[in-house]
Order: sequence, then structure tokens, then C-alpha cells
Amino acid sequence: MSRPLIVTDCDEVLLHMVVPFAEWLDEAHGVHFDLDRGGFAEALRHKHDGTVLAPGDVWPLLDEFFDGQMDRQQPIDGAVAAIAKLAQRADVVVLTNLLDHRQGARTAQLKAVGIDHEVRCNQGGKGTPLAEIVDRFDPSVTVFIDDLPNHHESVAKHRPDVWRLHMIGEPRLAGSIVPAPHAHARIDRWPQALEWIEARMAEGRAAAEGAMA
Repeated sequence: MSRPLIVTDCDEVLLHMVVPFAEWLDEAHGVHFDLDRGGFAEALRHKHDGTVLAPGDVWPLLDEFFDGQMDRQQPIDGAVAAIAKLAQRADVVVLTNLLDHRQGARTAQLKAVGIDHEVRCNQGGKGTPLAEIVDRFDPSVTVFIDDLPNHHESVAKHRPDVWRLHMIGEPRLAGSIVPAPHAHARIDRWPQALEWIEARMAEGRAAAEGAMA
């Protein structure tokens, strides 16, 4: 019998990203990131005059962060233990929206904190790569975990049979972001998320076969 499959995002699900990114922006570039805004628009401002960064300036900063500052990222509370427990019964794939050339760095980054599983990089919606992963593993049941609502919508479109858990593991962000309408549940802490995931695995049925949990 095939095993369950867990397909999880990395940033703000397994590892903190926005807080270390904000700290680095302040230190290295004199940029203040207003985390309470819950997004990049209007949130990034030059400290010397308060002006908003141009949209075209944001992506180069993100590239610089991921090229040289990934060691600042630390695990979300409970993530390492939860993934280890799930991996005893399920296959685990990390589906992360980074450029493909960072696959090795992300794999090493996660392995260093105790998460040693397949990493797949992606750009854009996650529905198509998620569907390909599910087809490859042919699991008994699949759970998808991500912090961004658009990815839950994409997965719902391409694989509606996959259970979708909306998780924002960064407390500074969680309170300002509403639950994703295309997710089956919103849980921001790993101990409670683990219980929900294990319940889906125990039921062993596809999401499309039942009501929202």
C-alpha cells in the first residue's frame, strides 16, 4: 500500500524568513520593513527619508538575501519535530518558490536544521508541480501546506483531492493575514497542525470525497 505524502512550503512554514529578512534590510541597506502590514507594498521604506522602495528594487534585495543570508533563517517552532514524526509514516517533499539554482542551497539549509527530504524549486503557482509530485508518488492521501493563499487556489484547481492546510508560522505575520479561502484549514502552530495532518492521514480519504475539515 502506498504511503501518505506531505508536500510543504519552506518559508514561514518550516523556516522563518520575513523577520530575518527585515533584520538584514535594516542592518545592510538602511531599509525598514513594517511587518505589521503583512506584505511588501508600502511596507519597505528607506529609513533616511521614509520613502517607499520602488517595486523594481525589492526583487534584487530578495535575491541578495537568498544568495548570502539564508543562514539567518531558523526553524519555525515545532517544525523539525513535526516533520520528523510525519516522515515515520509519510513521504515528505519540500516545494519552495525559489529559482532552480538555489535548490542545493535550500536542501543544505534544511538538512542543517534536521529536515533532510527532497526539495523541489518552483516559480509561480504550485498546482502544476504539486500534481506532478502526487502522480510520481501515487500516495494514499496527500496534504499540502503553504502560507500563501494563491498557492492553495492553484492546488485546488489542479488537484482538488489534495488536503490543503494554510499555515503562517511567523507570529508577526499571522495576525494580519486572513485564512486562505481555498484551504481546508488554517492552523499556525505545528503541534495543532500535526494533529490535523495525522487525522487526515488516518482517515486515508481524498479531500474531494468529503467536506471541509
